[in-house]
Amino acid sequence: MRFDATDRAFLAALLHRLPRDVLREVRLLVRPDTVLRWHRDQVTRRHAARSRSKRPGRPRAVRSIRTLALRLARENPSWGYRRIHGELLVLGVKVAASTVWEILKEAGIDPAPERASSTWADFLRSRADALLACDFLETVTLTGARMYVLAVIEHGSRRVRILGATPHPTAVWTVQAAKNLVMDLEDASYRARFMIRDRDGKFPALFDAVVTESGIEIVRSGVRMPRMNSVMERWVQTCENSSTGP
Repeated sequence: MRFDATDRAFLAALLHRLPRDVLREVRLLVRPDTVLRWHRDQVTRRHAARSRSKRPGRPRAVRSIRTLALRLARENPSWGYRRIHGELLVLGVKVAASTVWEILKEAGIDPAPERASSTWADFLRSRADALLACDFLETVTLTGARMYVLAVIEHGSRRVRILGATPHPTAVWTVQAAKNLVMDLEDASYRARFMIRDRDGKFPALFDAVVTESGIEIVRSGVRMPRMNSVMERWVQTCENSSTGP
């Protein structure tokens, strides 16, 4: 005869309170030790069911620890999760490094190198008042002659300076235009720190040298990346659209 789980539970609940010597005198189909083992198994399963966490996986960190870890991350952008973990240990907060990593990930905080680095857009916004951009504008006159116009725009005020126009932008002409720009900036007491230009071959090395000597750093845009000089490119496109309009 085989006992199912219900039979075992019933017999274990009915007989487990009897002393072992009494159980041995009772005529049973199983040994008294078996009845006691059934009871122990039943108690074990009941305890395991009550102790099982309703949420799988490792329990969440205490809210105060999460708040402190997020505060350290926001106030110290250059710190990674391991540095934050070390600082928490110094403060007496015992938490695993992997837990700190999970806290930052759930909060949407990027790793330290990405938080510490600035984007190109951030650079343009933060340096707008001291940022210039230059480019050549190609146009055609009423007589059909092709002209190249060298223009410079101030990012902060959007003021455009026309340095000159020529059918042949030679190195000598371009360098002289740079010298004229430097003198105009000094007369206007405009302190520029950066100038963005593309990699056009019409800009000779001496052009950069003249600008750099005045304290302005040349920032060359990437190859086929007009968005790096977007302010100047937008103005040039506006002029080209105006000249070709009805």
